[in-house]
Amino acid sequence: MSKIGIIGGGIIGLSSAYYLNQSGHDITVIDSGDLQNGCSHGNAGMIVPSHFIPLAAPGMVAKGIRWMFNSSSPFYVKPRLHGDLLRWGFLFLKNANEKHVAAAIPALKELSLLSKIHYQQLARDLPFNFGYHERGLLMLYQTQEAEREESETAHRANDIGITAKILSGEEVQQLEPHVKVNVRGGIYFPGDAHLTPHQLFNGLKLYLQRAGVTFVPHSAVSKFEFHGNSIQSVLAGDHFFSLDQIVLAAGSWSGLIAKQLALTLPMQGGKGYSFTLPEVEKNVQIPSIFLEARVAVTPMENSLRFGGTMEIAGLNHSVNLKRVKGIVDSIPKYYPEMKVGMPLVENVWHGLRPCSPDGLPYIGRSTKIKNLVIATGHSMMGLSLAPATGKLVSEIIDEKKTSMALTAFSPERFQR
Repeated sequence: MSKIGIIGGGIIGLSSAYYLNQSGHDITVIDSGDLQNGCSHGNAGMIVPSHFIPLAAPGMVAKGIRWMFNSSSPFYVKPRLHGDLLRWGFLFLKNANEKHVAAAIPALKELSLLSKIHYQQLARDLPFNFGYHERGLLMLYQTQEAEREESETAHRANDIGITAKILSGEEVQQLEPHVKVNVRGGIYFPGDAHLTPHQLFNGLKLYLQRAGVTFVPHSAVSKFEFHGNSIQSVLAGDHFFSLDQIVLAAGSWSGLIAKQLALTLPMQGGKGYSFTLPEVEKNVQIPSIFLEARVAVTPMENSLRFGGTMEIAGLNHSVNLKRVKGIVDSIPKYYPEMKVGMPLVENVWHGLRPCSPDGLPYIGRSTKIKNLVIATGHSMMGLSLAPATGKLVSEIIDEKKTSMALTAFSPERFQR
């Protein structure tokens, strides 16, 4: 049994704790926050094997330039001269090409399908309900341009074994009997799933506490002590923790912590917003994404969550209501009978998604620090990819053959 410290108490950290606890290790989860309201709580709750194309793709560059200076657009970069942002942007542009996309697709697909298998197992094994449903995902579009782009993605999906069905507007409406849908058409991915994030997170945290996992909130990591090329102890808050192995899973803050270790881990926090309508009488049946608006819609029992936007504005928790208004304004365009007003600012959730510059997560053991495993950078797919990542982390630490090849996710692919 090893003493393992997991830096970061989001869904990646908790998933790693779950599988490492199953292997019999002594786990301590250290987090700078209160473990109550991170990215793992208010997201769209989608498990999406359909999302096999990385964020760094050729089309995103043109769209990003078109959107980036509009503060209410789906993608916004707050203009600032900052070395880390400039380097991240350079690496994003360098990777936003078809060669990178073609190499990334098999790895993302395999990781996503592995994660879905583990979610199915978790839904059977965990002693609590986290709202797991396999109803698929609808990608809804209103313009000819979006139809062309998404149809190409659908054909590509079918070519790699992920079922995608191209639907007319009438066929979309047949799948949504309770809500009027105004679209040109949509792509239906029947293999996708969804869950209720806070139910999963809160239930898993309680389950792990009862299983003996220690949680240390409000304790930012400020110092590492080394013995040779291994970390011997970690100073978090005002306590030193002596550890055999460390997992870095601190989301958008992972890049800053990596700097303390003299490691290069390019990362930007992509701020997203969501709000949830309670007790919706006539609810959406299938999770959907408004393609032109880049807004995600997820039914969660009797409630309905709307979320979206990608705001690269540094590691801050300010709420930009223009971004929220962009989400609100999109709703009646797609659901014309659904009247949704601006939520109160206190009812708006936001989180910082950890975005690597090539759209792939970092998963693997450091070659420079012998007892450090890195698991972060999942962008908008942290919840979707969490169980597979946690399982892979446990296999790495236990020195077992990993469930899949990890070359594409090497944490050192951007080392200078």
